[in-house]
Amino acid sequence: MAEAIFKRLCLIGIGLIGSSIALRARRDRLAETIVVQTRRKETLEKAKARNLGDVYTDSVAEAVKDADCVILCIPVGAFSQVGERMGPHLAKEAIVSDVGSVKRSVIDQLRPHLPDHVHLVPGHPIAGTEYSGPEAGFTTLFDERWCLLTPDAGADADAIQRLTAFWKALGSYVDVMEPDHHDRVLAVVSHIPHLIAYNIVGTASDLEEITQSEVIKFSASGFRDFTRIAASDPVMWRDVFLHNKDAVLEMLGRFSEDLSALQRAIRWGDGDLLFDHFTKTRAIRRGIIEAGQETDAPNFGRYTIED
Repeated sequence: MAEAIFKRLCLIGIGLIGSSIALRARRDRLAETIVVQTRRKETLEKAKARNLGDVYTDSVAEAVKDADCVILCIPVGAFSQVGERMGPHLAKEAIVSDVGSVKRSVIDQLRPHLPDHVHLVPGHPIAGTEYSGPEAGFTTLFDERWCLLTPDAGADADAIQRLTAFWKALGSYVDVMEPDHHDRVLAVVSHIPHLIAYNIVGTASDLEEITQSEVIKFSASGFRDFTRIAASDPVMWRDVFLHNKDAVLEMLGRFSEDLSALQRAIRWGDGDLLFDHFTKTRAIRRGIIEAGQETDAPNFGRYTIED
């Protein structure tokens, strides 16, 4: 049996991502001891019921004590407060990481509270579902999905290597990316699509109420996929937009310009422009499938109740 990568793994927060880490780490013995911390008693009880950890506590200070790896699995808006509470209690040479969708803000919030003897290596597993809570996790969530590590220049090479090995053992592909570049890339591929989904679903809801129409009843598959995205954790996504606002606003401006071009094409009957644009975007879909990040199965591989 291979030696565990970490002796004491501490998970701060135990939602979808945290519980999936715990389940896989326990199954494959990636840590000798798993510590689960969450502030709500009922959530802690759910984590216990699923046997997600070896130690359970609502105290951040108690949770991080003696841990050689601490992973924050909480909304990014809470990082500064949690960083202040855990900083004085972190073990020497401990690795501090996270799973947030924003990276520069994570570094800016945590760095002032961390002692010099620990290693900050932020991370972002690009995997998830619309479900949340400790009951939502499963062992294969990270299989063949990317995890991006975003350490600042000068970060400890051994800490990066150990965290890379850990995420690979969880099933992920791993790449290292500069934090600000990460935030711009994710604004395009994740944050803006979520913002659009929230907006479209909200518009449909308003139409349903105002016009007594049947928008919801006769929703087509495209709208259903928007509702899946828009069902994601509202606290997490509120914090993402507030903590990556510069990149999001920049990319939202680009999107608005492109949307205006399509609006003009429709108004003036420019079918050639529409056809060329749709052909180009269809090719991008094929590229995502070929990269192994999606399936070409009907309905994106998601089954209905009838199936």
